[in-house]
Amino acid sequence: MPEPKKNLAPGWGILTIVVTLACWTSIPLFLKHFTASIDGWTANGWRYSLSALIWLPVLLWAVSRKSLPAGLWKAAIIPSIFNALGQAAFGLAPYYISPGLMTFSLRLQIVFLTIGAAIMFVSERKVIRSPLFATGLVMVIGGTLATVAFNPSGLGSGTTMGVALSIGSGLLYACYSLAVRKQISGMNPLIAFSVVSQYTAVIMLAGMVAFARSKITGDLDFGMSVLNLAPREQLIIAVSAVIGIGIGHTLYFFSISRLGLAVSAGVVQLQPVTVSLASMVIFHEQLSGLQWSTGIAAVIGAALMLYAQHIAAKKAKLAAIDEFDSLPVDPDVAYVASSNENPTPRG
Repeated sequence: MPEPKKNLAPGWGILTIVVTLACWTSIPLFLKHFTASIDGWTANGWRYSLSALIWLPVLLWAVSRKSLPAGLWKAAIIPSIFNALGQAAFGLAPYYISPGLMTFSLRLQIVFLTIGAAIMFVSERKVIRSPLFATGLVMVIGGTLATVAFNPSGLGSGTTMGVALSIGSGLLYACYSLAVRKQISGMNPLIAFSVVSQYTAVIMLAGMVAFARSKITGDLDFGMSVLNLAPREQLIIAVSAVIGIGIGHTLYFFSISRLGLAVSAGVVQLQPVTVSLASMVIFHEQLSGLQWSTGIAAVIGAALMLYAQHIAAKKAKLAAIDEFDSLPVDPDVAYVASSNENPTPRG
């Protein structure tokens, strides 16, 4: 992928990153809405199947032009497994926890990334020793844990399960980012993501067939309860797939190409704040003033970590596209950063 085209219509990049944030803000809200009518396995199975169809033309286009990267199908297996597991936990969390607390809990993803990167890419971890980065890391950990601990309704079994699923999802998404960084080097990010989407959809469908239950009877129904929903609810499921996994990822890739990794990744860190504000209006979720303070502190901590990486990249005179090459902040950034590397020889 070429260098970010900051000189080419940056206004479009600003618009698309704002729309990306709006798209990803909507997903926890959609998932919470589905809790009243279908279970999490059903929501995951149908949504990801639809998203795979959205991304299928990209894959078919690459095949038709004979531009499918060699070894991609094999390289995408491990990232896809982590993506599917992370998506499963993410989709189940809203059944136990409110959207705002869920997304604040997900901020620990960047902590897991730091630990994983330190283990996997030791020679590239100079930024971790930066006082600014360390400060941000402490703020993310402390702010996130405090936001959970100060939950006004306490930490009952349901909330504890929801928090565990949210944090687990962050851990699995961190593994996903690192797997992309490790496995999918030198490959077009759009084509690679399309292949991962196909694999993930298959895993999500298998989970739906094995575990999906009717919300009415509690019996296994293989996800077929969706067929009994009102057309409006079926449309909402389809729209959530298009917005979250289709449009959201596409616009994020576009934003990175226009604004660079640092700005694009920084803006989407605001997701917990925007989700919590929307959840207050839609679901009447209540976060205390103390939770808002600690949650925002965690978001600021994530921003400091990104800024520390940005400063380290400038000192090392790295290209903008390589700023987060060693420590990808999310899977999409990992796709873009790894696309600029030389392909790893595969056996």
